[in-house]
Amino acid sequence: MDELEKKALEYHSMDGVPGKVSVVPTKPCRTAEDLSLAYTPGVAKPVLRIAADKDEAYSYTSKGNLVAVISNGTAILGLGNKGALASKPVMEGKGVLFKRFADIDVFDIEIDEKDPEKIVEIVKAISPTFGGINLEDIKGPECFYIERELIKRCDIPVFHDDQHGTAIIATAGLMNAAEITGRKIGNLKVVVNGAGAAGISCARMFVAAGVKKENIIMLDSHGVIYKGREGLTEEKAEFAVETDKRTLADAVNGADVFMGLSVAGCLKKEMLRSMAKDPIVFAMANPDPEITPEEALSARNDVIMATGRSDYPNQINNVLGFPFIFRGALDVRATRITENMKMAASKALAALAKESVPEEVRKAYGGEDFSFGREYIVPKPFDPRVIEYEAVAVAKAAVEDGVAIKPITDWEGYRESLKNRMAKYW
Repeated sequence: MDELEKKALEYHSMDGVPGKVSVVPTKPCRTAEDLSLAYTPGVAKPVLRIAADKDEAYSYTSKGNLVAVISNGTAILGLGNKGALASKPVMEGKGVLFKRFADIDVFDIEIDEKDPEKIVEIVKAISPTFGGINLEDIKGPECFYIERELIKRCDIPVFHDDQHGTAIIATAGLMNAAEITGRKIGNLKVVVNGAGAAGISCARMFVAAGVKKENIIMLDSHGVIYKGREGLTEEKAEFAVETDKRTLADAVNGADVFMGLSVAGCLKKEMLRSMAKDPIVFAMANPDPEITPEEALSARNDVIMATGRSDYPNQINNVLGFPFIFRGALDVRATRITENMKMAASKALAALAKESVPEEVRKAYGGEDFSFGREYIVPKPFDPRVIEYEAVAVAKAAVEDGVAIKPITDWEGYRESLKNRMAKYW
């Protein structure tokens, strides 16, 4: 047993309490009267209110601040299909992050089912319990269908974090990296290595940010996705291009951006050397990236490098996205998460990275100093300002898009309420 395994297993079972989450009541239950109000006969009163008007559930139950984190365990982190039960530690972990960073309550739900239509039916059937649904670690291409159908069938936000989380944070990083290197987004030549849920979503969001679709070359485990290649899924076919390039080495030659969502070590030093000046390299394979920052910087010193790891600069960390996106969506009772809401999150993160970093952030990272530049293109998760930047931006976008049932008008008041709400966590 290595040191990480030892510490991780101890963490998950410390103090004789297995797991990472529990249910804590928000109302007193100390007296006979409390009991009569919490349960029968008092509980009948809100039941009748909700039966007459379902929106009353937001007034008398926890629905409005409760998110379901749902998985079937078919694509757990970088571990693959380990089954529904094995996904539970990850889903509990998402619950911890929702609560810690956005004060959102979570029930984690592991579904022992692989049939996409059945998963849709199960999740739709339990959706009245929740204010939002976060799908997690469901393999592609089924994940695309499951999310798409649930968005159609549910009247609450549905968000597949494996798809959109990485894309939202990476897009913020891409916008800032392009600015630092004096490039225009529309001129970037981009290679996306990995055509799973995250790769497809990153490519789509890059296009929404201004990258020309024809300037994106996508690869899967069989090489470049080109027009005329047989056996492509609908999602992969969306990014098929006319090209004679067939390998990763071909694709990255002259490219400005490498977006890796694939396997460790696949981007070789000689490939990096063939990229354009000031290459932007997002190597997101976990735990070992497509190329390490040490290898990249030894190949050339003009690279802007990001990974999914916390021990390197520029971590593209999904925790910068999902808690705050759901916070903003829940607070205006959004019926769904729109493309505009996702882009608002990216732009908010990009903007925050340009602000001076307060002392509490430096303390959280061992006294390290951060300033906008090649090694700081996205904010740090332990920056308490993220919630007020991102949740406000997302909520505003929901109102603009007409999907907010309870629009906010006092935005400064909302911003202050978020700071007050989260003060106990800092």
